[in-house]
Amino acid sequence: MNEAVFLETSEAIFSAVEEWLEESGIDLDMETGQGMLTVVCENNGSQIILSRQRAVSEIWVAAISGGFHFSLQSGDWICKTGETLQQLLSRVLQEQAGEAPRAELELDD
Repeated sequence: MNEAVFLETSEAIFSAVEEWLEESGIDLDMETGQGMLTVVCENNGSQIILSRQRAVSEIWVAAISGGFHFSLQSGDWICKTGETLQQLLSRVLQEQAGEAPRAELELDD
């Protein structure tokens, strides 16, 4: 994937994640900028940070449980753990915020 396509795709993903989280009703605060989406869990102040890594066309997620790298594989953003982006975000939100969104994360790649 060329850099322009990756930037456009990752921006759409960050927007979709932000909308998904806003609609979840979970007590979160979000901030975007400089190629990152920072999610703050209001119950304890912990953060989940999504960032785009242009050089390798990956989306990285930093959470208390570790750092995770996602690449586009057969139309899904997959981590080396085997989890999709939604699965991992749901898991780390459950761990850090005590709940995860019930709705599907809609990603149009």
